[in-house]
Amino acid sequence: MAFVMDRNLDVDAPAAVVWEVITDLARYPEWNPFCLACASTLQPGDPIDMTVKLLARPQQQREWIQQYMEGEGFSYSMKPLPLGALSSWRAHRIVAREDDRCEYHSLFRLHGWLQGVVTTLLGARLRAGFTAMNAAVKQRAEQLWRVRKTTTQT
Repeated sequence: MAFVMDRNLDVDAPAAVVWEVITDLARYPEWNPFCLACASTLQPGDPIDMTVKLLARPQQQREWIQQYMEGEGFSYSMKPLPLGALSSWRAHRIVAREDDRCEYHSLFRLHGWLQGVVTTLLGARLRAGFTAMNAAVKQRAEQLWRVRKTTTQT
């Protein structure tokens, strides 16, 4: 059985602003409480190098971009461990709505026979990091949108 965290958030900002937030990797340290640094071309097959706050000290993590759909989303996964021991999948999706709003869909999945060990040891921290990052995406996008609306109205 897989360990899955799946969240849909209504965001009071246009899809383009949320897209900017999740793809401007260099700015992650400004707003992201879980992924403290991130670098990638976001092109399928290329690495995504992250510094994540999972334990007391931040950890370096390299995963691989799987999909990239301009303005809509991207996904990445770890290099699976042999014999189906462990694999992961992380996806970001954005769906535009009316009135300068959108839906942000965030998914994380661990699968494999080591998944139980990993989630026993790190499950609470994974959940906390996932929740914090999702809330921060929403907060950052809405903040940027409020500033831009105010600037264009004056």
